[in-house]
Amino acid sequence: MDRSIATLELEAMVLVRHLTLASSRCEASNLDRSAYTILSCLTCGGSMTLAQLSDTIGLDTSTLHRQTAAMLRTGLIERIPDPDGGLARKFVVTAEGERQLSEACRENMGRLMRATADWSAAELDVFAGYLTRFNQAIEAADQRPWPRPLAGETNDQSEQEPRAETDATAPLSAREGAAR
Repeated sequence: MDRSIATLELEAMVLVRHLTLASSRCEASNLDRSAYTILSCLTCGGSMTLAQLSDTIGLDTSTLHRQTAAMLRTGLIERIPDPDGGLARKFVVTAEGERQLSEACRENMGRLMRATADWSAAELDVFAGYLTRFNQAIEAADQRPWPRPLAGETNDQSEQEPRAETDATAPLSAREGAAR
């Protein structure tokens, strides 16, 4: 086995562990991991039916039904008629859901900023670009793309300036074209 792949497997597991532990210690928000994931998905991807959430997140509809029912009860999301006239109702994020997601994102970004405090902006841009590329490769292999904010937007919808694009953060097709 290639040593780099073995290192990647280990470091991916360690990263997931760090992020999981950090999310369980989130002090600013009362969001659990499932609510954070669903709110992020709806914020980036727009309104979705239960089936669309299931396809995007990769969980069965019965699990998502329980999770969304709890979120409906706490006012984080609401159901609306399909704007396109479909029969299934869609979930949208409420103002309270946006507020709690924004708090959780700010806390998560604060932890990431502390962890990378001694990194240069260029190093952070390159790492973010490679992590995005890595995630998108997994999504492509699984045929399960994750919704992302448009360029210049952030998941917490704060007014942050986008970083300059580097070779690593440019879309793969742009990097391939530049290499030719």
